[in-house]
Amino acid sequence: MHILAVAEMDSVRAMTSLHTGLLGLGSNVGDRRLHLQEAVDALRAAGVRVLASSSAYDTDPVGEVLDQPSFLNACLRVETALGPLELLDAVKRLERELGRKDGKVRHGPRVIDIDILLLGELELYEERMSLPHEQLLQRRFVLIPALELDFDLATPSGARLADALAALGVGGTSIEGVRWAGQPLAC
Repeated sequence: MHILAVAEMDSVRAMTSLHTGLLGLGSNVGDRRLHLQEAVDALRAAGVRVLASSSAYDTDPVGEVLDQPSFLNACLRVETALGPLELLDAVKRLERELGRKDGKVRHGPRVIDIDILLLGELELYEERMSLPHEQLLQRRFVLIPALELDFDLATPSGARLADALAALGVGGTSIEGVRWAGQPLAC
C-alpha cells in the first residue's frame, strides 16, 4: 500500500507541472499537409503530447515576403512538462529535423514553422521568445484555427482571442485570406 501511495504522489507531482498550450503550425513548401502531420507525429518524441488539432486552413502569406505560395496552417492543443525555453529548443530542433533551413529570409517560404502561441498562464518576455506569442492577437491564420479548438481562449492577461478576431474586422489594407482546407490533423 505504501508503494502505491508514493507512486500516486509522484503522479500528482508530475501532473501539477504539466502545461497545456497552443502551438501554431505552418508550411508552404512541397506537400504542406504532410509536413504539418510529420510535425504532429514528431512532437511526442520531443516531450509534447498533442491533445487536439484544428482543421487545416489555406492562408495568404503575411509579413515581409508576400510573393510566395500560400501556407497551410493549423493549431494544436498540447500538453507538456517542458518549460517555455525547453519547448522552444525542442520545436526549433524539430523544424530543422523536418527540413527547415536556418538563415533564410524572415517570413519567407518554409517547409515547417512551429510557433508556441500560449503555454498555460505563463507570461515570458525575453530575447528568444515571448509568451503569449507577440503576434497571436493580430493574425487571422492563428486566431481562426485556435478558436476552432476553444472559442473561450484568452491570454494570461485576459485578452479574449474571439474579441481580437472581431477587432480585425473585414476590409482594410491588410486582409489575410484564410480558407478552410481540410479536416484536422491526426493526433
